[in-house]
Amino acid sequence: MREIVILTDSCSDLGADIRAEYHIDYAKMRTVKDGVETPADLNFPTYTPKELYDIMRGGKRILTAQVPQSEFEEAFGAALEAGKDVIYIGCALPLSSSVNTAGVVARNLLPKYPEAKIACIDATNSCLGEGLLTVFAAKLRNEGKSFEEIVAAVEEKKHFVNQFVTVGSLDMLKKSGRVKGSAAFFGNLLGVKPVIISDKNGQNVPICKFKGRRASLDGLVKLATENVVDAKEQTVFIAHADCIEDAEYLKAQLLEKAGFKDAYVNFIGPIIGSCIGPGAIGIFFFGKEITTAI
Repeated sequence: MREIVILTDSCSDLGADIRAEYHIDYAKMRTVKDGVETPADLNFPTYTPKELYDIMRGGKRILTAQVPQSEFEEAFGAALEAGKDVIYIGCALPLSSSVNTAGVVARNLLPKYPEAKIACIDATNSCLGEGLLTVFAAKLRNEGKSFEEIVAAVEEKKHFVNQFVTVGSLDMLKKSGRVKGSAAFFGNLLGVKPVIISDKNGQNVPICKFKGRRASLDGLVKLATENVVDAKEQTVFIAHADCIEDAEYLKAQLLEKAGFKDAYVNFIGPIIGSCIGPGAIGIFFFGKEITTAI
């Protein structure tokens, strides 16, 4: 059986440790600051996570761009030349067109490699929800599942990835345009913290709101408790935008009250972070099927 490369992108927010553990690679999107474009590297070589979020706290916006076609050509081409197949799990299409770009590259390359296979899967999620699904695929690959078995399992499992995210400020959400929601929902109420899910199509949608930071964190725990399936068999993924104390609080509460086996905590990376802003925090796990669609 041909070896399978599991590939994701910068939106997955997987740290170097877990990427190495599960042999996962990623295609780099781009950030643009002061007119200078740089790869969105999850190892943060350009600036530390704190420096990234301090830039935004200072009022500057960092723009983002999808994975360049040339990067997919290089990644896919190298795998096919080595006799390997590729499963790419990319950021939700409502948030990035990278999956479409990858599909174009795959269709152009495959005629040259008649024995090869490339699957480009819309994760219908982002951040560590996309990361969670990618780790799921890598585990199946490591268990010896076939290309077709992995693709089918991921396509089914992606509809059970639960995302609950709250933010430090509403400003970045409004500016980025990455969240569907009425002006009435967001309002201008001081201290209001919306909770955002990823719907079945991958669109970020606010579902409820809390007054105050601690109430929003406790709300995430309650939502996890109500929606998780087989918590004792799972590691919950927690992503934060430079608010580690809140992440540690969430970890303790989720392990105690929701009953997760373990928790993985990492920074929200440069792409998602640039859109959602400092102080954002989210939890990701497998739970009830996502049926909401906006």
